[in-house]
Formats: sequence, C-alpha cells, structure tokens
Amino acid sequence: MRRLAVVADIHGNLLALDAVLADLDNQSCDRVINLGDCVSGPLWPRETLDRLRELDWATVRGNHDRWVGTLPRAELTDSDLFASDALDDEARRWLATLPTCLDWPGGLVAFHASPDDDNAYLTEEVVNGRLLPAPHQRISDRLGDLPDVGLVLAAHSHIATVVRLPNGPWIVNPGSVGCPAYVDPDHPAHVSESGSPLARYAIVTVADDRATGLAGVEFRAIPYDHEGAARRAESLGEQDWTYALRHGFIRATEAAI
Repeated sequence: MRRLAVVADIHGNLLALDAVLADLDNQSCDRVINLGDCVSGPLWPRETLDRLRELDWATVRGNHDRWVGTLPRAELTDSDLFASDALDDEARRWLATLPTCLDWPGGLVAFHASPDDDNAYLTEEVVNGRLLPAPHQRISDRLGDLPDVGLVLAAHSHIATVVRLPNGPWIVNPGSVGCPAYVDPDHPAHVSESGSPLARYAIVTVADDRATGLAGVEFRAIPYDHEGAARRAESLGEQDWTYALRHGFIRATEAAI
C-alpha cells in the first residue's frame, strides 16, 4: 500500500501551507500531490509559489493557476490580479505550463476539477445557491470513460469529501488548505463554506489491488494562525476574504446571492 498526502486550493495562504507542512513532518507519506489553485488570493502569492517550487510536489494546474498564468490583466478578477502582479513572468509561465492531469500506474489519476474542464465541479452541484452532493449518475457522466482507474483525486469545490461510484472509481477531494469559504458570482451564483478556518488536506492510502482502489482516507484539519491571514486580507481591503479566513463562512451580505 501507498500513503499519499493530497493538498489543494492553497490560494496563496502561506501560513496555512506552512501549518500543513509541519503536520506532514509527523506523517509517513510516500508522495505529496497538489491539485492546484496555488496562489490566487490577497495573501502571499509570490512567497507561496516560491515555497511550492522548492518542495517540487507533483502538481496539476487549477483554473485560477491558468487564469493567473495566461490571461491579460484586464480579464482577471481582483484575487487573480493581485497574484499576477506579485509574480514575475517566469513564475506565471510556471503556473501556465503545469499539467492539467497526472496519472500513475495502479489506476490513480489526479486533476483539479473535472477531466475536461478545470472550472467545473465533479461531485457537487448548485442547489439554491449552495453546493450539494451530485447524484452518482451525474458524477459518472462528468467523469466520462477513464478505463482501469480505481482512484480519482480532484478538488475545486474546497469541500472535503469521498465518493464511491457504483461499479466505478473512488473520488477524493481533500478540501482547501488556504481558502475555507468563497462566493462564486457566476451563474448559477453560489457559496462554498467549510464551517471552520482550519487548513485542510487528506492522507489517502492506496490499495495494491487496482479493483479496490482505496484502502482509507484521513481528512486532516489543521489549526494555524488564521487570524494572521485574516489581518493580511483586511490590510488589503478584502473584507470578504477577511471574514471567510476568520470563520470558514461567508458574510451574510454575500450569502444573499
């Protein structure tokens, strides 16, 4: 069996990332896999990217990585623009050229969101402005044909979850390291809330038997100096991020979408 640490959606939160790194020092993992969205947010994008490049983890490109790495400034949201302006051209190229998907022998595949769309949920759907579990058939349709895959690692929703498709693979989302709640105003507008300010990741034990795929998942929720991260966002005038980082929920004014 193999023990894999799976991280995702760091969003430039260096303090949360460092807390996860400290926790990983006490774990026995064979590999760390990063599911992307590394730097977007009003926190520490350059410092976070520098740390990740030193670590040299297996990393896939998230939708915000693609946007920060490739889009002109006029097309970026505030969070992406903050990250883009903090990076140099070479760092943006590094984000832009990350692979969209990684797979390993034994039936393991990793991508940020869905196989063909880095900005589409895999295991969730929007209901009345919130993310809820999607039906098995809808997940299977989104996943498409992935032959001989027993375990899928995917992120994007910031919601830690594990799903087993009937006659299909296991799917694990580790939750978000650095962004515990957000509002997506794009249609259909919705919110994602983890309910706490903790930094989240997962340790996945992969079975040797491809048909089994998964031997266990441990979801980790790590305390860190979230107040320091909130103050950083507050100093930049980002009140929505400030509230989310402090509470793991979004502000009531933002919830009325």
